[in-house]
Amino acid sequence: MKPSKFKYIFLGILFTLLGSILSPIIFHSTQSDFFLQADTKKDVSPARQQAISLEQAFQEVFDSVSPSVVSIATERTVKFKNSPFPLDPFFDQFGGGMGGRGQEFKQKQSGLGSGVILNDEGYILTNEHVIRDMDKLTVKLKNKKTYDAKLIGFDKTLDLALLKIKPISGSELIPAVLGDSSKVHVGNWAIAIGAPLGFEQSFTVGVVSAVARGGIDSSGLSYIQTDAAINQGNSGGPLLNINGEVIGINRMIASQSGGSVGIGFTIPINDAKKIVEELKTNGKVKRAWLGIGLDSISEEDVKELKLSDSKGAVVKQIMEGSPASSSGIQVQDVVLKLNEKDIETPEDVISYVRESKIGRKIEMKISRKGQNVKLFITTAERPN
Repeated sequence: MKPSKFKYIFLGILFTLLGSILSPIIFHSTQSDFFLQADTKKDVSPARQQAISLEQAFQEVFDSVSPSVVSIATERTVKFKNSPFPLDPFFDQFGGGMGGRGQEFKQKQSGLGSGVILNDEGYILTNEHVIRDMDKLTVKLKNKKTYDAKLIGFDKTLDLALLKIKPISGSELIPAVLGDSSKVHVGNWAIAIGAPLGFEQSFTVGVVSAVARGGIDSSGLSYIQTDAAINQGNSGGPLLNINGEVIGINRMIASQSGGSVGIGFTIPINDAKKIVEELKTNGKVKRAWLGIGLDSISEEDVKELKLSDSKGAVVKQIMEGSPASSSGIQVQDVVLKLNEKDIETPEDVISYVRESKIGRKIEMKISRKGQNVKLFITTAERPN
């Protein structure tokens, strides 16, 4: 073979090797040109920088508070005299009851809610309706560890319950920081963390859409209202401010469909704090009681009862053996003032009595058929 042939063979091998080495680089360059690459050196406008800072603030809240939020799995066994399942007439004609009639059946029912860790001793706050009539309570932490929980006490009136777990070490529990719900204002950021529809550690953001929202139920409590998305399973979880402080315990939503429509109600944390201390000490909450049933004043009541306006609470019922039954108060009396507090709605009376001590003497100003009457009534302990 001539030397020139060796030269051509050598060059061919060399070009082949260079091609195999350079082709990925050329291809990569082509791919990079095809997709638009982010310019990390591009200046960010002040407005976008503020948005990025807010985004980081939300992430910080989740990172710091989510370990303090737990999921609570509940379980109970319900007994049925007859089968809870549809009966089959075919089997019922043999042996009289093969379809289930007359027999006792047991069925397990489960639920899921949320809770917030209060301290490293293992105390957890949630809603009473989450654990109501349940046989077994299981708490799951963010790190996936689970613990059997003991019910310390509950309060049906404010829908709160105190649980306790026994962690292996207190260091694995990260308590939440409780804020001051009296400083909450409309327009404040509102952040919810919980297990809506069973999706644990879900994070939703909104604003406080109302404060001191009364008339929601018979508890006399004024709720924090928020448009942060809250669904079934969020119950018992915290509502947080932008600083990651707990400002309330999520309780319920107003919805025709059963899903979130941007109207959620939260128990203010200041009200919850008072209940927690009593539940920890006594296992229950002792409350003052008058023993009257009240209603708001309608336009017809204004005319019939000779009132100047619709402010106050009209007495519709007096319970036998109650403090009210011996005070001289009558049905159709209108409560206008308790001590120095003006009464505008029935919730005002309920709230005032709920905050009063048992055995407290209250001066009551009422309107009776257009005449002002003064009565004295002493609160007693509310019966079960």
